Amino acid sequence: MNLTTVLSPSEYLDSKGPLAQKVVDFAPRKQQMEMADAIAHALDCETTFIAEAGTGTGKTFAYLVPALLSGRKVLISTGTKNLQDQLFHKDLPIVREALDIPVTAALLKGRSNYLCKHRLTLAEQDIHGEPKIHIRKLRQVRNWSIKTKAGDTSEIPEIPEGDRIWPLVTSTSENCLGAECNDYNDCYVVNARRLAQASDVVVINHYLLLSDMVIRENGFGELLPIADAFIIDEAHQLPDVASNFFGTSVSGYQLNELVTDIASEYLAEINEDREIPDLCDTLKKTIADFRLAMGLPIRRGGWAELNHQSEFNDIANTLNTQLASLKELLSPLAERSKDLEACDKRCANMIERLNLLTLEPPADHIHWFETYKRSFSLNLTPFDVGSEFKQQMDSLPGSWIFTSATLTVGNKFDHFLKQLGIIEDVDSKSWESPFNYRDQALLYIPDGLPEPQNPNYLSAVVKEAIPVINLSGGRTFFLFTSYRALNEAVEILKDEIDYPLLVQGEKPRDALITDFRKMGDAVLLGTYSFWEGIDVKGDALTTVIIDKLPFASPGDPILKARIDAMRNNGLNPFFDFQLPNAVITLKQGAGRLIRDYLDTGLLMLCDPRLRSKPYGKVFLKSLPTMPITKDLNYVETFFSDKVNAEQTKSHKIKD
Repeated sequence: MNLTTVLSPSEYLDSKGPLAQKVVDFAPRKQQMEMADAIAHALDCETTFIAEAGTGTGKTFAYLVPALLSGRKVLISTGTKNLQDQLFHKDLPIVREALDIPVTAALLKGRSNYLCKHRLTLAEQDIHGEPKIHIRKLRQVRNWSIKTKAGDTSEIPEIPEGDRIWPLVTSTSENCLGAECNDYNDCYVVNARRLAQASDVVVINHYLLLSDMVIRENGFGELLPIADAFIIDEAHQLPDVASNFFGTSVSGYQLNELVTDIASEYLAEINEDREIPDLCDTLKKTIADFRLAMGLPIRRGGWAELNHQSEFNDIANTLNTQLASLKELLSPLAERSKDLEACDKRCANMIERLNLLTLEPPADHIHWFETYKRSFSLNLTPFDVGSEFKQQMDSLPGSWIFTSATLTVGNKFDHFLKQLGIIEDVDSKSWESPFNYRDQALLYIPDGLPEPQNPNYLSAVVKEAIPVINLSGGRTFFLFTSYRALNEAVEILKDEIDYPLLVQGEKPRDALITDFRKMGDAVLLGTYSFWEGIDVKGDALTTVIIDKLPFASPGDPILKARIDAMRNNGLNPFFDFQLPNAVITLKQGAGRLIRDYLDTGLLMLCDPRLRSKPYGKVFLKSLPTMPITKDLNYVETFFSDKVNAEQTKSHKIKD
């Protein structure tokens, strides 16, 4: 693709440009036009550029226009698969049609999102003793497999993403046979990657981006096309995702899957005696005992909590010994089938990772565990992912564009840059939201609430929130920093307000948001999954209440270890890490309120530390500029004026 354009990106986005002519309700925005030209400059110069774009800027079009006009091979990474789908199926086609240029595009997801024909066949051969619903779902997948072209599992919405059927019929990097597979030439993953390599624009997500970086380290760089430019949307999420991929982990699920696959492959291919199947059965019991030795509660913890327990160490040693014995039995048989050879390699890799995780960990990593109802994970997370990310970034030359609505803390990009190891001077720019927060919004910080550590804090918060919810006529997001606080608030509110309550966990997130929009007077209560990535425009949402400043839990083992490491290196963990992260999270939560030029609403921040602590100013300085009050009467006036304005608008429409 080699295009010569007459118009600049900003001219494509102005009131006389093709987007204004072809896109319904398109509104030219100065911020969007400036951002598009700045990104075009970075693409032309092959430099790094950091762009914070306030809500309503239209950052997606601001990077799509210069990306499509650049003539370069561009890789765009989003924070979630939902945003990835929206970008590829909605936004990108609109811009491509408006610009009228022959740009090819591809959507590429991680391998767990694509059907594996080989594993589907294996699953169908191993249905003995499975419940009828499991067999019915397998038949449903088989019927779909005959018709699908892409093999994308999201094409079967009747089987939800977390269903236990999907791991059986999709592959992982560990159990994939690669070019040795009989279905390789018709593999959906391979075909998706081939299409991506041949396309001008490729839309991926952060998990796939980071996964590819890690795999490239081990010599598998062909998994993603080598691009000329990388545009990272929702870039504030990248450091957390990176910490998962630059570390090491083993889960109970992975162990059980490996043992099950070994037993199944042995029985299908050889089945000469019971030694391997019996050892696999013993290993499954040991894995279950390993989980029990970690304690019943579902929690996160530091490795030291377990490592001093002799019972736990004994079971860990037994697990390592049994896995090594299984590998010893399996290795001589590996050459007798491709699947057994793959299992042998997986077993060797699992032993290596498990030894690393259960023996003395590297000093520059955080060693922790997490337990679930029936499983567990053991994890090593690097203290600092920045150096590793920057090393990978430097190995992929070209433009790097990072953008989000929430990258600055106190109007500075320092925290974000430090997290990604970007220490050299780079161009950056922050554009405020085009929305008029001074007229559209009000910030209410109630007076007289106790400090958050007070045992009566949450009940006091809910008591202050009830009159606000009533003034708002429901239509409220009540956002919490913990499930405990959410559940306590639900118990109080269900007896105190007449508006419908929608509570996280009762339905999938998207279903709750759909219900919220339809009801028009609901109160939705949620934790962090509702703080970002949700767009409710109009009168269905007029109030956002946040229970307290979103500092990470001090009991989190990852945070505790990172704090200790930062102190040992002469840093201030509160101001260098905890405070900046909390500011970014608060900006995301507050950003749910005003989503359109016609929106008006109230943001209620309940935490008294905004006024009582010096760092409260850092939070307030990072929010859009809007009127602030501590007076409930002023809130009542705000809603009264809003009602009058709506009635006036309604009369004008009727006239």
